[in-house]
Amino acid sequence: MRIDLTVPNVGESITEVEIGEWLKNKGDRVGKNEPVLVVESDKATVEIRAPESATLVEILKNTGDSASVGEVIAHLEANTNDARTGAGETKSAQAGAEPPRHNGKDGLDSDGEAPGDTQVSPEVESPDPEPAETRASQANGEGTQDEISLSDRDGEIIATKESAAQQTEAPEEFSAQPQEHAQAPQVSDETIPAKPAAPAAGRDQAVRMTALRRLIAERLVQAQQSAALLTTFNEIDMSAVIALRQAQGEAFQERHRIKLGFMSFFVKAAVLALQTVREVNAEIRGDEIIYHNYYDIGIAVGGGKGLVVPVLRNAETMSFADIEQAIDDFARRAKENRLKPEELQGGTFTITNGGVYGSLLSTPIVNPPQSAILGLHAVQDRPAARGGAVVIRPLMYVALTYDHRLIDGREAVLFLKQIKNMIEEPARMLLQF
Repeated sequence: MRIDLTVPNVGESITEVEIGEWLKNKGDRVGKNEPVLVVESDKATVEIRAPESATLVEILKNTGDSASVGEVIAHLEANTNDARTGAGETKSAQAGAEPPRHNGKDGLDSDGEAPGDTQVSPEVESPDPEPAETRASQANGEGTQDEISLSDRDGEIIATKESAAQQTEAPEEFSAQPQEHAQAPQVSDETIPAKPAAPAAGRDQAVRMTALRRLIAERLVQAQQSAALLTTFNEIDMSAVIALRQAQGEAFQERHRIKLGFMSFFVKAAVLALQTVREVNAEIRGDEIIYHNYYDIGIAVGGGKGLVVPVLRNAETMSFADIEQAIDDFARRAKENRLKPEELQGGTFTITNGGVYGSLLSTPIVNPPQSAILGLHAVQDRPAARGGAVVIRPLMYVALTYDHRLIDGREAVLFLKQIKNMIEEPARMLLQF
């Protein structure tokens, strides 16, 4: 029985997706609910799974093609006894007729974020077709003549082999000499083959942008063109938070099965600061200012396909453990491209941590339609003045980029000052002042 594999509804307002990586090749068997391929929208990457145990008999859309929601992109054949036998014969025939299909990935990474990782995960086939094992054997002088590739790196090997051939086919007067007195033939410069030029195709490589990367580019340009962005900075002494983590971190992890990180402190501090400086939690919509009375905090992570910003819904109601567990889950699934589209929508304020990659200072770009973004950076031991003396303290630069159309400099500085006060004295977050 034939089964049509179609593009599912991957999110509100999404009518078209881009075919990503095929996880199975034509002729492969797949189990029920086993991933067959991934599709990419401008909001997320989604796995498409087999509805039944079956064999993939036909692929209608290749990686990089566009497909509409509901469109048939492949055919499966249910694994009945007859179908299994036929599928096995087909697979064997294909294995002898052509090599299995190799699926490349886009290999793109975010520009300095990503928890993620995000995301950066998940790439492009190497422009050099020569296997690494062959190169290794050449380097060790173990390759046979058939294994030698005529690439630019092997020019010297080619010249050597051709010289050896000339010696083998040399006139009798050379070959008739005793071996101990044999001399190499005199070869002029004209007879030495020139080292082949590097192939033009190996110097550049064109890779189509993913739907997610195109959206990132569009939104970053939109933010720069439509908002009056300005950034203010401050410096935070992380001594108190570090001491608290050292004192309570082990008990916290034992109880909640998650490490106590810095991000939960900043999310808590941000919520309290947003409640005080409401403009930072607002957005401009037409001729109106929309003040949000809820706090959905976006956390920028580096995913497999680029920077993504999953949202902590109602962060004001979350405990430290809730925040840490949610962020850990976001980061893990972002690397696996398994975040749901609805998890990336909305958000009233964003926090991004370039410090995980070693960034010391940056000016993050606002995530529209939000009006501000908080940037965290690496913690470094630096000299600081305390009580008239110079001491070494673990310090972090923080940056707040904001839309000056809505937020004045006074409000921006006040907001960042409140973040600083609460991180340097964590008890303020418990007492909420």
